[in-house]
Amino acid sequence: MEISRGLEVRCEVPETSDYLALRREAGLSPMSPEGAGIGLPNSCFAVTLYEGDELVGMGRVVGDGGCFFQVTDIAVKPSRQGRGYGKRIMAEIRRYLDTVPERAYVSLIADGEASKLYAQYGFVPVMPASQGMALQRKAKD
Repeated sequence: MEISRGLEVRCEVPETSDYLALRREAGLSPMSPEGAGIGLPNSCFAVTLYEGDELVGMGRVVGDGGCFFQVTDIAVKPSRQGRGYGKRIMAEIRRYLDTVPERAYVSLIADGEASKLYAQYGFVPVMPASQGMALQRKAKD
């Protein structure tokens, strides 16, 4: 695991087009430009990783700002994976989460092996007491 010397960490949301492109490249589900344009500015917290002008990683926290927070959009370009960038993103997010009100509920959905990364930052499975569920709106044809 090696953090690149040219890596710049910014606590800001990415540009909508960069956000959509990184989600796609990292294999996350596609989002609409309209939804991203509305959602990104409403983030509670965001961290982005840049090499020069290129967005190579990101993560966000969304929620109501007081009682509920969700970690989302954790993505690193496949060509940059294995360098510790995911850990850097999660460290920044955890630093932010340590400032939210006591007893706030912080959640995330872990895909596949990502749960191993999140466990390093204090996240634990909620099953069997709770079960994550989703309502996914599909694009209209």
